[in-house]
Amino acid sequence: MNHNAVNTQMLRRFEPIGALSGGRLNELAGLCNAEKVARGFDPFRLRGPEGQSIYLLSGELKLAFVDGSSSVLVGGSEASVWPIAKRPPAVADAKAITDVELVRIDDEMLDIMMTWDQLTAGVETPVQAPEATDWRMMSGAFRLQSLTDGALSRLPSASIDALFQRFERVKEKAGAVILREGDEGEYYYIIESGRCEVKRKVGGVDMALAELKAGDAFGEEALVAESRRNATVSMKTAGVLLRLKKQDFIELLREPLLKRLSCEEASAQVAAGAVWLDVRYPAEYQQDRLPGAVNVPLNEIRNAIGLLDRERDYIVYCQSGRRSSAAAFLLSQRGYRASWLEGGLKSPQPA
Repeated sequence: MNHNAVNTQMLRRFEPIGALSGGRLNELAGLCNAEKVARGFDPFRLRGPEGQSIYLLSGELKLAFVDGSSSVLVGGSEASVWPIAKRPPAVADAKAITDVELVRIDDEMLDIMMTWDQLTAGVETPVQAPEATDWRMMSGAFRLQSLTDGALSRLPSASIDALFQRFERVKEKAGAVILREGDEGEYYYIIESGRCEVKRKVGGVDMALAELKAGDAFGEEALVAESRRNATVSMKTAGVLLRLKKQDFIELLREPLLKRLSCEEASAQVAAGAVWLDVRYPAEYQQDRLPGAVNVPLNEIRNAIGLLDRERDYIVYCQSGRRSSAAAFLLSQRGYRASWLEGGLKSPQPA
């Protein structure tokens, strides 16, 4: 099989994806390839249609259905604007009558795109930022990668509209200090464009910890843990930030994403296969860790993104619940199934 690039003109004629905004269609086109299948072959033999929306771009495809009926689908026809095998009866077999071209789109990815596109279509421009005309066209914060694996990936759909209404969009110059170590936390930030640098004082010397890019978020730890800022974040380049006030962050992001568990609930989940995740310092972990616990200190949790198993459930704990709630939020907003032990080890320990 050969693959060629797909453009927005190809995708615009298909249903229901043709209703996506221009920016979103362009992004989708960059993630798709046209798949060429030679005459006589079954395009679903090596890779079935499950979990995908598959469209016929060109050629003729014979479809046999589980009820014994069959039909011929012709690329460019009215019937071909709809995804193959999405409506009953189910397809039992397929055969390319001529050489054909198909495009496959992951259903989960498409659903995320359509959800955000529809919910943000009617959002008015925030009064704080009259230069912003279309939230969907922002360069980094709302690209698909951010929506599937970034700060907004686990946001309940019910919160999206309110979230957009309350975000402030602010332009910042290179070198501007956005938040300072030791200050009270007032805002949560998502980078729309530009890059930020994270530093922390170690022995009186500023040590660079990380560089953040478009789509990344920061400022959540102090808001979740009700503590002071533990690092300084400044603009490495000029850019645009989206910021959310503390109370809005708590209402729209922290509470929907944070799942707290009692000792009994946590123990039951661990018995069923969940993993204890200790986010205290290694010395604390060595002293009184829970059986089978994995140690990833809170200050290292961002570095563990991508290393921890996304198929596992994690029960995060610390001494009091303060650090663990912050760590659980950081993991949850990046697609991990993470809960936190309410009260931490100060509460009666699970058996």
